[in-house]
Amino acid sequence: MATSENRADRLMSLMEMLRDGQLHRAEDLAVALGVSLRTVYRDMKTLMGSGVAIEGARGTGYRAQAALTLPPLNLTEAELEALHIGLAVVGTGMEGELREAAESLSAKIDAMLPEEVGGVTQGFGFASYPFDVSARALRHLEPLRTAIRGKQKLHVRTSESARDVRPLKLSHWGRVWVLAVWDETGNGFAELRVDQITEITPLPGLFVEEPGKSLRDFEAQS
Repeated sequence: MATSENRADRLMSLMEMLRDGQLHRAEDLAVALGVSLRTVYRDMKTLMGSGVAIEGARGTGYRAQAALTLPPLNLTEAELEALHIGLAVVGTGMEGELREAAESLSAKIDAMLPEEVGGVTQGFGFASYPFDVSARALRHLEPLRTAIRGKQKLHVRTSESARDVRPLKLSHWGRVWVLAVWDETGNGFAELRVDQITEITPLPGLFVEEPGKSLRDFEAQS
C-alpha cells in the first residue's frame, strides 16, 4: 500500500478494506495504510459521521454494514457545482426523508473531497440561510458563468450600489454564492454576494487580463 495517499484516497481505501464484511482492527488498518493509529481513528469518525454504514469502535475493530456502494467517480468542477445546486434545492425545498437524504449525501461528499481549500472543494455542506436566498442566487449563476468564460464586462446592480465590473470567479460557502470581480467603478477588487444582485447587464466590449486586475492577482491578494 502507498504510504502517501491524500485524504480522499485514504478514505476510499478504508472503505474498500471494510467492504469484505470482516472485522478489522484499527492497528492493522494503520499498518496497511502507512499512517498513525490516531489518523485511522479520525478517518473512521469522519466516515461514520458522514453516513457511511460502519459499525465498531476503538479497541473492538470496524466492519462495513451492508449498504449500496458506487464505484469511484471523477467529477469536473462544473459537475460538482451542478451536484451542489441540486442538493441545495432538494435540501431546502423538501422536508422529511428527502431533506435528510440530501444532507447525508452532502456530508458524504464533504468527507471525500480533497483537503485543499478554495474553489468548489470548500464548504460543500449546507448553511443556515433560507431557501429564498439560494433561489435568488441560482438564477444569476449561468449568466455569470457565461460572462466569466467570455471575459464580458458587466454592469451589476444591488439594492445598495451599481458598478461596472470584470467578473473573475464564482465560489460558494454552503449556500452563499460569491462573485469575485475587479470593480472598475471603485478601482479595486471586490466580492459580491450573488443573492444580493438585482440586475445584471452585459456591457459592450470584452476585457483582457491586465497586471493587477486578474484572478491570479485577486487570489494572491486574498
